[in-house]
Amino acid sequence: MRLTVIGCSGSFPGPDSPSSCYLAEAEGFRLVIDMGNGALGVLQRYAELFSIDAICVSHLHADHCIDVGSYWIARQFAPDGRKPVIPVYGPPGTAGRVKPFLGAGSHASGDAPFDFRDLAVGQVEIGPFRLTTHHMNHPVETFGFRVEHAGWRVAYSADTGECDALVRLAEGADVLLCEASYQGDSEDNVPNLHLTARQAGEHATRAGVGQLILTHLVPWNDRELSLSEAAQTYQGPLSLATSGLVLESRG
Repeated sequence: MRLTVIGCSGSFPGPDSPSSCYLAEAEGFRLVIDMGNGALGVLQRYAELFSIDAICVSHLHADHCIDVGSYWIARQFAPDGRKPVIPVYGPPGTAGRVKPFLGAGSHASGDAPFDFRDLAVGQVEIGPFRLTTHHMNHPVETFGFRVEHAGWRVAYSADTGECDALVRLAEGADVLLCEASYQGDSEDNVPNLHLTARQAGEHATRAGVGQLILTHLVPWNDRELSLSEAAQTYQGPLSLATSGLVLESRG
């Protein structure tokens, strides 16, 4: 299994990364997890445009799903004809959220090149991957994911405030990709919305993960400060996500 970080910028694209997007590959199957602002362009550096087999959307904020609309256009109007329908897993209402991105009266507003499927808490098999989902602590319905293949386990927090479900989701994972949108303990940090880097470290420690990678990094934040704050609460291998980072199982 290979996981490539396509986008790790929080809330909006930064100069070095689009918004949230991750590419999981195994046995020739390609699963994209989230497709935020600018992700579709960078994704094409690592996978042929029409080689994607399925998409999972954690929640319906634009920085996690807006480029699904762009991909709709690409698949529907490919030069050699409309591409086959692929599944898009997301919270209930994903189709209704994505379709307006195309614009009112769009000539692409007919049948979607996607089979929209509602996520629920539990497990789902997508190609060779087993996904476990839990609700995260965010103002809209949001799913965190645990992706497993051949014994390798990667957990992804999506967007969340402090959340016991994240600890359960990530328990014993080889890698936790955890959001760290906030820094410090400022009163400006809205509760039940995002994690500080220190809180990300706390969740990783409680879950006993093998490696913590901070993601959803807001462009104006000091990345090294986030790293140092997470190191206060997590003593294992720790790093910052970057666009193009590749993680691979050892098996």
